[in-house]
Amino acid sequence: MIFPPILVWLSAALLFLAPAVNLVWRGGSGYCFFALTAIGIGTLIANRHKPDYFKPLQTYGWYTAAMLAFMVSIGVQQLVHGYWLPRQFDALSRFMLALVVFLLLRQLPSRALRMIGWGCAAGALAVGVWALIDQPQGGWTPANRLNNYYTNAIPFGDTALLLAFLSLFTLGWDAPRDWRPRVIKALALLGGGYASYLSGTRGGWLAVPLFIILLGVQYRWFTQRKRLLAAVLTLSLGFAVLLSTGRIEQRVVDATTDVTLLNQGDTDTSIGLRVQLWQASWHLFTEHPVYGIGKGRLMSTLGQMAERGEVKAEIVNERAHSDFFSTLAEMGTIGVLCLLLFYFGTSVYFWRNRHADDPAIRAAAYSGLAVSGSTIVFGLTIDVLVPIMVTVLLALLNAAFLAMIDARKRELASAPAGTASAVPGPPSGH
Repeated sequence: MIFPPILVWLSAALLFLAPAVNLVWRGGSGYCFFALTAIGIGTLIANRHKPDYFKPLQTYGWYTAAMLAFMVSIGVQQLVHGYWLPRQFDALSRFMLALVVFLLLRQLPSRALRMIGWGCAAGALAVGVWALIDQPQGGWTPANRLNNYYTNAIPFGDTALLLAFLSLFTLGWDAPRDWRPRVIKALALLGGGYASYLSGTRGGWLAVPLFIILLGVQYRWFTQRKRLLAAVLTLSLGFAVLLSTGRIEQRVVDATTDVTLLNQGDTDTSIGLRVQLWQASWHLFTEHPVYGIGKGRLMSTLGQMAERGEVKAEIVNERAHSDFFSTLAEMGTIGVLCLLLFYFGTSVYFWRNRHADDPAIRAAAYSGLAVSGSTIVFGLTIDVLVPIMVTVLLALLNAAFLAMIDARKRELASAPAGTASAVPGPPSGH
């Protein structure tokens, strides 16, 4: 399909802006996402009589199922339980709409899709600069953690960390001999990492080893002794510096203290209260094993349990501080299967393309694995699939990276022999 150049440029601009403004402009990513959705719907209508336009939904069937599973399951659940909470469809609807965006993006030239990587770098840089110039009196402290006005420190820090590392993953499809992208994206890593550091999101920091392993495999750090030695020395020095800082040292001490107190029977700590919340979620699952108590009903149900003295009032919460335990309590076995399908469907095609020789496909595959892998890790200690600013970003990142793989494969198949491996240039029509 041939797109007018203006449509290619507009889509590329929206791909850049969506991650760039995620942490600094409330709703900014959503506006970009819905603009892409509107373009996608228009393109879909124009091609509604062309079966090939919809064929990728079958080709990437696991991805399609993953994007639809929660929406279908919640609809069935509300019918079974006989209640209506339309708000519960809000955040997860972005995944369903991502299918329309994916069908649009895969038709674009891969050089236009590269803008998503620069958007991630811009978002990480923006939040890092903001942390430097907008410090409160006395600076950022453990008691005054960095965040923004429309979310809390945990998803804020997790997202900053993801954007920072995606700057490096997407470096794989930039010009390999040009030093300028390397400098800019290295600064983005520092900026986003600094913001995550100031947010104090220790649960999100668990994803750092995953990112490093994926980067090491993508750039083949582990294939040569010199590269491996250089990587180990660099990482060891970096971790040593970070662990010596007061903020991280204090967060580690706080965690170990909480665990010690929990073992001694004191459950009124941050970790202790979270464990109680998970135990209560498991209890609710045992009573409602198939469909759960109903999505959106956790807070009211925990409140009733607290009134009966079954749980402490301190743990009454809208979410269980874990994607798994929230899903377990609210949606039962059906919900857990949807969650596992979501994890699998957003990972499998990136995993299958991780060994691609083409640098753009390889970079997209590892970027996608970084997104899906971090979603799992972040979801261990916080509800990732709840804040709209997070779900809209995840929906767009997954769609864009998968579209890059599909578009690049089409270009490689149609290019004359010996020209397909060239690094893409700036976006234009075709």
